Amino acid sequence: MNVADIIIAFVIAYMLGSIPASVWIGKMVHGIDVREHGSGNAGTANTIRVLGWKTGIPVLIIDLAKGWTAAMLPVFFHIAEPGSALLTNMQILTGVTAIVGHIFPVFAGFRGGKGVATVFGVLLAIQPLLTICCLGVFLTVILLTGIVSVSSMSAGIAFPVLLFLFFDTPSVIFKIFSVLVAVALLITHRKNIRRLLKGEESRLIRFGRKKEKQE
Repeated sequence: MNVADIIIAFVIAYMLGSIPASVWIGKMVHGIDVREHGSGNAGTANTIRVLGWKTGIPVLIIDLAKGWTAAMLPVFFHIAEPGSALLTNMQILTGVTAIVGHIFPVFAGFRGGKGVATVFGVLLAIQPLLTICCLGVFLTVILLTGIVSVSSMSAGIAFPVLLFLFFDTPSVIFKIFSVLVAVALLITHRKNIRRLLKGEESRLIRFGRKKEKQE
């Protein structure tokens, strides 16, 4: 391994993660800082809630791309052999660096989002099929509940469960990482959990209200 390449990869990963898509697009297109509205979170869900789907979808794509690109940097830099545990471990580390950048972005006063979309991008780069299965869990839950936080936590919990039951990886660290991701999502959504328990959590999709209006 080339130490210089590793250092460069980590710097790039953090810079990628620090790109505050929701903040920049919100200010440029709408003149609004999404962190000052809604849940105060600089993430896709709050962007959609505050600025609408047309703004939220580009933010989602950028946040996904940040995580995917960061996790692919060890591959691009040929840091380790393809398929090796070392390569997977390095992908996890650069991916986590991007997630940290998203949560604490240097380009936005270190006030970022929860990193759900960026985590998804990282996992998509390392275990694409498993991640797509978790996306299926996310979509199923959001169609049933309309609540993004519940869908995100469900997909996060499903990841280690599906990994241990149906998939395999040469990296023990990745197995540990999958559990930590699930736990981290629960921790970062603790305010959402409190609102859920009080019945105050907002819905991104409101099936019931649409039906009432039609009647």
